[in-house]
Amino acid sequence: MKSVSSFFIRLGLLALLSLTSSFSVRAYADTSDKAIVSRSTEIGGVKLHYLTAGHGPAVVLLHGYAETSRMWRPIMPALAERFTVIAPDLPGIGESGIPTDGLDMKTAAIRMHDLVRSLGVQKAEVVGHDIGLMVAYAYAAQFPSEVEKLVVMDAFLPGVGDWGSIYNNPGMWHFRFNGPTPEALVQGRERTYFEHYWNDFAADKTRSIPEPDREAYTAAYARPGYMRAGWSYFVSFQQAAKDFAELSQAKLTMPVLSIGGEKSLGEFLGQQMKLVASDLTVVVVKDAGHWILEENPQETTAALLKFL
Repeated sequence: MKSVSSFFIRLGLLALLSLTSSFSVRAYADTSDKAIVSRSTEIGGVKLHYLTAGHGPAVVLLHGYAETSRMWRPIMPALAERFTVIAPDLPGIGESGIPTDGLDMKTAAIRMHDLVRSLGVQKAEVVGHDIGLMVAYAYAAQFPSEVEKLVVMDAFLPGVGDWGSIYNNPGMWHFRFNGPTPEALVQGRERTYFEHYWNDFAADKTRSIPEPDREAYTAAYARPGYMRAGWSYFVSFQQAAKDFAELSQAKLTMPVLSIGGEKSLGEFLGQQMKLVASDLTVVVVKDAGHWILEENPQETTAALLKFL
C-alpha cells in the first residue's frame, strides 16, 4: 500500500514540476512584453502618453515622424536591464493629446522635460530619431545640466551648417506638403502616403518597417486631427532654424553620439554635430537607410548600448 501511495506522490510531484517548468518558460517568454508599461499623465493641460520599463538611471527615447513610441519596443527590454526607460509619444502624435499651440521642436522639448521631471527624474540620457532628434537636441541645449548623454539618430538640425541642402532638396517635398489640400488628398490614403517614407527612405524596403507596425502607425495618424498635428512639426522647421542657430552658439559639453544610415544622413549628421558638440562619437550604419533601428537592429542596438 505504501508503494502505491509513494508512486502517486512521486507522480504528483512530477506533474507539479512539469507544470511549474511550463509556467516558468511562459513567464520568461512574456517578461519583455509585460515589463513595458503604458501610462499617461497631463502636463500643462496636455495629455502625454509614454511607455516605461526597467530600473536605474533614466534614458528618454524620442520617436520620429511616421512612427510613435512603439518604434522603441524592440530595444526597450535590453535598455531596461540598466535603465529606467521612458519613451513618450510626442505631443500631437500617437496616444498623446494635441496641444492648441506649441507644436514645434523647442516647445516639444520643454514638454518632454516637464514630463521627465514629473516622474521624479533629475537627470537623464536622451535619445532621438528623425524629428525626435530635433526635440532631443532642443532638450539637451535648453537643459544641458540635466542631460548626461545625447544620442541623435538619422536626421538633421535646422539652422545649423549646410542644413538648407537637405531642407531644399526636391526629394524632400514632404517638408512643405501640408495644409487643407494635402489633408484632403491624404485622408483615407494614409497608408499610401506613409509607404513613401517607409519604403523610399530605406536602403532596402524589405528590411524596413514591419507590417504590424505599419498598420499601427497608419491607424494612429489617421485619427481626426493627428495628420495635421504631425505636419505641424515640419511647418515649424523655419522657427527651429532660428531657435537652433541661437542655441548652437553654446556647444554641448555632454558626450554625444551621432548615428545614421550609410545610405541616408549618417555622414551629413556627423558633420553637422561637430558644429554643436565638443565630445562627439560618429557611427554610420552600413547598408542602412533612414530606419536604422529596423533596417540594421543588431549594429544600431550594439552602438546604442555601448555608448549609453
